[in-house]
Amino acid sequence: MAGDQELISASEFITDRLYFATLRNKPKSTVNTHYFCTDDEFVYENFYADFGPLNLAMLYRYGCKLNKKLKSFTLSRKKIVHYTSFDQKKRANAAFLIGAYAVIFLKKSPEEAYRSLVAGKNPPYLPFRDASFGNCTYNLTILDCLHGINKALQHSFLDYESFDVDEYEHYERVENGDFNWIIPKKFLAFSGPHPKSKIDNGYPLHAPEAYFPYFRKHGVTTIIRLNKKIYDAKRFLDAGFEHYDLFFIDGSTPSDSIVKRFLSICENTDGAIAVHCKAGLGRTGTLVACYIMKHYRFTAAEAIAWIRICRPGSIIGPQQHFLEDEGREMVLASAKSGVCASLHKPHNLPTPPSSQQKCSQGPRHSAPLNW
Repeated sequence: MAGDQELISASEFITDRLYFATLRNKPKSTVNTHYFCTDDEFVYENFYADFGPLNLAMLYRYGCKLNKKLKSFTLSRKKIVHYTSFDQKKRANAAFLIGAYAVIFLKKSPEEAYRSLVAGKNPPYLPFRDASFGNCTYNLTILDCLHGINKALQHSFLDYESFDVDEYEHYERVENGDFNWIIPKKFLAFSGPHPKSKIDNGYPLHAPEAYFPYFRKHGVTTIIRLNKKIYDAKRFLDAGFEHYDLFFIDGSTPSDSIVKRFLSICENTDGAIAVHCKAGLGRTGTLVACYIMKHYRFTAAEAIAWIRICRPGSIIGPQQHFLEDEGREMVLASAKSGVCASLHKPHNLPTPPSSQQKCSQGPRHSAPLNW
């Protein structure tokens, strides 16, 4: 341990092998220890006052990076330390990454992974918040995020072997459609289409027809619109899609009748459902969360965490508290209808033209992975 004083207060994830540390100064790697930092590599793109959690692609790329280090011959006899700074936001995201790695690859429970993060003299972690202005009224903790990931893994929302990080990063970009799968083969969240595809003040807008090829290829049969009518629904209907309107005000929470109607449509639809509001974040995330809570028994915090990891910026302001209240209703509805959290078959996305990055299966002593 001589020369590696930083490890004294570090969190240990693999005995004598993998650590997480918060340091004031950049350390130098030694004969016995390899240090690395991702604070400037994986950076959250905020909307307003939000700062995390980091998205699915960053989580995947972090797993690839750490697996490579743990399997590297040149690092095989070294302790590996992921270090971060005392910047509260960067530190929270770094802790989220290694905590999620512990759940996904090391098969630790969310509580075990979180316990490692807070062990010793580590100061508390800043909780994540919604993508709005003003004071934060709902704290989403790192532990909430780890629970959300754990539940998503239990239900096979992701398959590690087939997850296409290049496709995820391509389609989340505004110019390429601005959409993300929340539950593969079931829910796709996207930004609301416009009457014409054009560039408006530097901002790309997409007409309904722009989505037809991808939707058809990936089994989307139904579109649900939650915002005001900007485009003619007939354009989707004439193309063979089902289309429903369930309007409620931007930034607000849905009525009981809208929640029931949304659930009824989703429970009686064959194929995947593409849901949008204006940005495909607040109203969209809120109703998709209701379905996830009812059918997969996620808590409100777990659902919010998972949806934000898939689609950052989702679910804002009063919608967070609404889901906490609605969560109790969803549990009752689930029990009454006999709905159970059945295992979900993951959707294998196609390989894009660019070369797909493949990750190793994690350190040798960890169990094989299904992400």
